[in-house]
Amino acid sequence: MDPSTLIAEPWSHYALMDCGHGRKLERYGPYSFIRPEPQAMWAPALEDWDADGEFIPGSDEEGGGRWQFRRPVPREGWDMAWEDVRFRAQTTPFRHLGFFPDMSPQWAWMRERLGAGTEALNLFGYTGVGTLAMSAAGANLVHVDASKKSVEGGKDNAALAGMSDRPIRWIVEDAAKFVAREVRRGRRYDGIILDPPKYGRGPAGEVWRLEEGLPALVADCRKLIDEKSRFLVLTVYAVRMSALAIGELFNQILGDLGGRVECGDMAVREEARGLLLPTAIFARWSRD
Repeated sequence: MDPSTLIAEPWSHYALMDCGHGRKLERYGPYSFIRPEPQAMWAPALEDWDADGEFIPGSDEEGGGRWQFRRPVPREGWDMAWEDVRFRAQTTPFRHLGFFPDMSPQWAWMRERLGAGTEALNLFGYTGVGTLAMSAAGANLVHVDASKKSVEGGKDNAALAGMSDRPIRWIVEDAAKFVAREVRRGRRYDGIILDPPKYGRGPAGEVWRLEEGLPALVADCRKLIDEKSRFLVLTVYAVRMSALAIGELFNQILGDLGGRVECGDMAVREEARGLLLPTAIFARWSRD
C-alpha cells in the first residue's frame, strides 16, 4: 500500500494564496485571512500580506487565541459556495472558518460513488458542507455531531443552499454511541465518512480521545457496511499519527470486503508557487 496525496485545488470562492514562516494567507470569498500553520516551514513567496483579519494563537497548547481584524468582517458570516453547494463561512474561536476546504477532493470523490436512493452517514459532521455535497448527488443522509450548535449550523446551511427539503436526518449525539446503536438495529449504509477530533466531549459529557477510541469506532462502522457498500472514509487532523497506521487499520478491519484501501496525506495547493501544504492524513476503503 503506497501512500498518495489528495490535493485541494483553488476554486472561485477559496484559495491558499501564500504560506510560510509558520503562517498561511487564504482567501474566503471576498475576505482574506492569516492563520497559524506550523507545517509551513519555508519562506513565503510574498513579502507583505494584506489581510482582513488574522488569528493570533494563545500561549497554551490547547488551541486558544483570538482574531484581530484590520478591516470590517461580518461576524455573522458570509455566503460561499463549492460547486452546487452554498454555505456560510464565519470566523470562529477555533481559528477555522466553519468548514475545511482541504476536504473538497473527498467531497468530489464521494459524490461520484453515490446516487439516488443511496444512504450515507456523516459522523462528526460539523456544519454539514460534506453532508450537503453528498445530498446534492441524490443520496439520503444521516448527519451526526455532538455539538447542537454545529448541527444547527448545518441546518442553516441546508436552508441557504435551498436543500431544507432534502432527506437529511440531523442528529445531536455522541458519534460512537450512535454507531453502536445503529449496529444493534442492523442498519447498513452505502457510504460512511468520519472526521473525528483529537479530543472531544459528547452532549452527555462523553469523553473522546482519538488514539483510544478510533479502532473500536472503525470496527463498528465496518458492521454498518457490506459487500454492496461504496466507501468508508476517515480523515485525521492534528495528531502524531501516520497515514500508514490508519491504512493498515483499515486493511485489518475491512480486508474481508475486498475492494481497495488507500491512505496518504491531504494537502492544499498554494496559488503563489504551486507548492503543496499538508493539512491532514486519510484512509479510505472503496468498492472500486
